[in-house]
Amino acid sequence: MLISIVYHSGYGHTAKVAELVAEGARRVEDAKVELVSVGDGDIPWEKLEASDAIIFGSPTYNGLISAKFKQFMEESTKTAWFEQKWRNKIAAGFTNSGAQHGDKLNSLISLSLFAAQHGMIWVGLDLMPGNSDSKGSVEDLNRHGSWLGVMTQSNNDQSADETPNSSDLKTAAYLGERVAKTTQRFLTGAK
Repeated sequence: MLISIVYHSGYGHTAKVAELVAEGARRVEDAKVELVSVGDGDIPWEKLEASDAIIFGSPTYNGLISAKFKQFMEESTKTAWFEQKWRNKIAAGFTNSGAQHGDKLNSLISLSLFAAQHGMIWVGLDLMPGNSDSKGSVEDLNRHGSWLGVMTQSNNDQSADETPNSSDLKTAAYLGERVAKTTQRFLTGAK
C-alpha cells in the first residue's frame, strides 16, 4: 500500500507536519510512505498514479493555499485529471498558518475540492474538537476543532524546530494513521 504525501512548505513548518503525517501512516502494517515536496522541482507523476492514497498539505497564506501548491494543482490537470488517474484513491489534507485560525478552513476546502475534481475519496478527522470546554487544554488533539482535515498553527517568530506544538503534531500523526487504515480497509474490502 503506497501513500504519498504531497506538500509545499515555505518556512519548514508544513514540512514538519508532513513528516508527522508520514510517521502516523507508517504505524499501519504494509504502509509505504513517500514524501513529495512540490517546491523541489519535478513531481513524480508516475508515483502519484501508483499511489493508493494521496495526502495533500499546504501552508495557508492570506487565507489561501500557497502559490506553489496551486501550481502543482494546475499541472495535475495535464498529467492526471483529464484521464482521471487518481479516481477512487483515498485523499486527505492538512494546512498550517501563523494565526490560530488564519482562515485555514478555506485551504482545506480548496484541497478537498481539488481531490473531488480528481474523483478521489476524502477522509477527514473523526476527532471531537479539543480544548472546547473548561477541562480542555491546548494539548488536546484537534485543538482547532477541524473535521475536514488537520489544522496546525506555528508562531511566526519561531522556527520549525519549535512549532507547531505537540498536540498539533500528534493530530497530524493521527490523520496519517487514519488514512492508512482507511486505505487498507478500502483495498481489502474489510469492514
